[in-house]
Order: sequence, then C-alpha cells, then structure tokens
Amino acid sequence: MIFPNEKYIVLETFRKNGNSVKTTVWFMEYNELILIVTRENTGKVKRLRNNNRVNVAVSNYSGTTKSEWFSGTVQIIQGELAQKAMFLRNKKYGFMAKMIGIFSAKKGKYVVYSIKFDSQNRVKSN
Repeated sequence: MIFPNEKYIVLETFRKNGNSVKTTVWFMEYNELILIVTRENTGKVKRLRNNNRVNVAVSNYSGTTKSEWFSGTVQIIQGELAQKAMFLRNKKYGFMAKMIGIFSAKKGKYVVYSIKFDSQNRVKSN
C-alpha cells in the first residue's frame, strides 16, 4: 500500500490558467493505483478534463498535509474497476459514504478516477 491506514489526501488539480486548486478527498488503493470517487458536476472533474496532471499528499480532514507531495496522472475508469472502487469506498468509509452519496446526488452521476504516480519523479518539487 502506498498510504496505509490513511483516510484523506489533498488532490491538487490545475485550472486552464495554471493556478492550482487543492481539494481534500477520500481515496482507496488498489493494485498500486489511488482511486477517487466523485460526482461529474464538480470543479475538480472540470479541471481534470482540461489537465490530467495532479499532485497528491496525505492530509487530515481539513487538508493539512501529513506527507510529502507526489505527482501523477489521472484517468477516468469504468466497468469492473469502477465497480471495485465503489465497493472499496463503501467498505472503507461505511455509513459516511452512503450519507455523502445522498447529499451529493444533485452534483450528477458518480465518476471514478485512478491516479498513477510518476515512476521517475514521484516527489513534487515545491
């Protein structure tokens, strides 16, 4: 596991003008990938459509980082792997995942992303 026993990461995405936006998100790990489940009508999805480069750090709920930064690439996943991500999300976050699902339903359908870390330069330079 890349981030064992952690609940939150900060996902740094980038606007078209290059400015970064940091968002605290839940995540799951599977086959050396980080999986993120979100809704299709969120700002991070819009930013990820324009730029699939991200930076990630372990954080607490409020987004205070607890690790170094890692750079990677995201891609939308579907099918069996997306179903696996939903299963892992429900298993890891339990009742809270169901509650958040109810309250976020107005933001559209679920979208599942995988993050693959860069093999050559895993640590983001700040």
